Amino acid sequence: MKKRMILSTLPLISILLVVSWCSCQVQEIDTIDGDVEIATSTYSYTIVGTGQKTFYNNYSEISEPEQGDDFYGQDACYAQNAPDYVDNQDGTITDKVTGLMWQQDPGEKMTYDEAISLLSSIELAGYTDWRMPTIKELYSLIQFNGTDPSGYESSFTDGLQPFIDDNYFVFSYGREEDGDRLIDSQFATSTFDVGGSAFGGGNLMFGVNFADGRIKGYPTGAMPGRSAKTFYVLFVRGNTDYGINQLKDNKDGTISDEATGLMWMKNDNGVAVDWEDALTYAEGLVYADHSDWRLPTTKELQSIVDYSRAPDATQSAAIDEMFTCTSIVNEGGDDDFGYYWSSTTHYNFLNEASNAVYVSFGRGLGYFNGVWMDVHGAGCQRSDPKEGSADFYPFGHGPQGDAIRIKNYVRCVRSIE
Repeated sequence: MKKRMILSTLPLISILLVVSWCSCQVQEIDTIDGDVEIATSTYSYTIVGTGQKTFYNNYSEISEPEQGDDFYGQDACYAQNAPDYVDNQDGTITDKVTGLMWQQDPGEKMTYDEAISLLSSIELAGYTDWRMPTIKELYSLIQFNGTDPSGYESSFTDGLQPFIDDNYFVFSYGREEDGDRLIDSQFATSTFDVGGSAFGGGNLMFGVNFADGRIKGYPTGAMPGRSAKTFYVLFVRGNTDYGINQLKDNKDGTISDEATGLMWMKNDNGVAVDWEDALTYAEGLVYADHSDWRLPTTKELQSIVDYSRAPDATQSAAIDEMFTCTSIVNEGGDDDFGYYWSSTTHYNFLNEASNAVYVSFGRGLGYFNGVWMDVHGAGCQRSDPKEGSADFYPFGHGPQGDAIRIKNYVRCVRSIE
């Protein structure tokens, strides 16, 4: 593996993040250049928008729908917290929305053990308090204006758009000369699957793939017949409360998260539906004296995943026990919990807008080596066709045989007033 150099003395602007948690308020203070605009938030876990500004039907781009129209309520219909990055000109990027400071260039891929070893000695921009990001911290960087290149057969990538802002962060697709597929641009986190899946030798770490726009579990050790998988790593510092929920049961069928400023249905809709029906359900919902419910974006939905819970570890869905989830029997015949629709379209090079993003609160099931197993982990984020029949996918889809359901569940959200 190529060694990468971390410069400990770097010039120009440094931004010190001073975090005051009184009333959960994040403050960013520029210690050198007073021209940098200061951003504040009343929440310690502010959800960054997905960056999706295009409107879609079940297959392609459409003009902006009006309230009451088909496909109203999708991701781009609602205002979000746009990413607000500052390039500190010292190898770091500050995210003014989250209060997190990031390493700008992940360098070369490395094994998970190599990343942990590097973390013990890294000094960047004069700071030594860098850490491996959690899955929720890293997912704050994902942007769904990207295009999934799955099925793209050329090695020419200039026309492709990754799921991370490559105007600020250094990004590379997988290189054929390294034995990688084009989509092999997986980034590591400190969050592990507690479900105990045996997939790939087990010990699965939840990573974000900024090439194809997904979360899944990746083995961190040597896989059968193969060496240990390598990952890109972006170390992070600042706002140690980011990704930590502050849930409150309102005793009216709703749960408020005082860390994100979002209110959730305590129960789901109880019936699996396709994507358009999920949008329609959310837009028409009057519940707990509120009528401004909506289908959550994928980043909002992922914010309530509890990665310390999983069907095989806690016999529950991967969500706080305050919530209830409809039980299902999965494709392997086991008791499980379902996938949940987001309002976000997952745009693919070949299939365009025909898939939407879901988050799995049960097993991330796949048909692999002739067996249904939890190949991705509870809390993974994948995508399903927006309409059609699951009968066309008896053994799943893709290299791990992802279970294709098409009809998924709904948990609506609203912003706390």
